[in-house]
Amino acid sequence: MHGRAEGVSVSEQNNTRLKARRGGDQARGFSLIEMCVMIGISLVIAGIAIIHAQPALIQIRANTAKDLVQGSLRRARESAISDRRSVQVEFLVNPPANPAGSYVRLTRLGGGVGPNTVIEMIPIPGSVVYTTFPLVPDTPDGFGNGGPIFFGGVNNGPAAGMVYQSDGTFAAAGTGIPINGTVFMGIPGQAITARAVTILGTTGRVRSYHISGTTTWFDY
Repeated sequence: MHGRAEGVSVSEQNNTRLKARRGGDQARGFSLIEMCVMIGISLVIAGIAIIHAQPALIQIRANTAKDLVQGSLRRARESAISDRRSVQVEFLVNPPANPAGSYVRLTRLGGGVGPNTVIEMIPIPGSVVYTTFPLVPDTPDGFGNGGPIFFGGVNNGPAAGMVYQSDGTFAAAGTGIPINGTVFMGIPGQAITARAVTILGTTGRVRSYHISGTTTWFDY
C-alpha cells in the first residue's frame, strides 16, 4: 500500500495529482495542435510545389506530342522506301468514328496493284492540338505559318493530299512534285508550348523545333 507522504495532507496530495493530470492533458493538447500545424504547412508546401511544377508538366506534354508526330513522319518515309510504295500522310482533326482530337494517319497506297492500307492512326496526347499562336513567328526553315498544317504554301496542304514517295521525297499526291511544309502544335492559350515539325520535300528530312519565350525557335 502506498501511504501519503509524511507531512503532506490528503488535500494537498489530491491537488498535486489533479495538477499533474491537467498538465498531461495540456501536453497532449499541444501535441495535437502542433501536428495540425505541421500538416497545414505540408499542404501549403505541396500546393506551391504543384503550382511551380505546372509549366514543366505542360512542356513535357508538348514535347511528347512533338516527338510522336516527328516519329510518325520518319516511319512513313522509311516504310515508303522499304516497301517501294507511297505512304499518304494526313493530319486530322476530329476524324469520324474516333474521339475528338488531333491525329496522324499513315496509309500505304496500293499503287494499282493492291488495296490502300492504314498502317498508323495515332492520336496526339496531352491536350496538344494542331494550332498556331499569334505572336509566334515562322520557324527558321521559313516554310510558312499560314495555318497549323501548312505545306506547299497552302493551309492544310494540297487538296489531293501529301505522300512520302518510294525515293524518300515528300510530295503532293498526284503530281509527285516535292513540297516543303510545317506542322505547328501546342496547348491552346499556352504559347510556351508551341512546337513545330518541318519536312523538306526534296529529301523528306524531318526536323523539329521548340519555342523559347514567344519569339525564338530552337531545333532539337
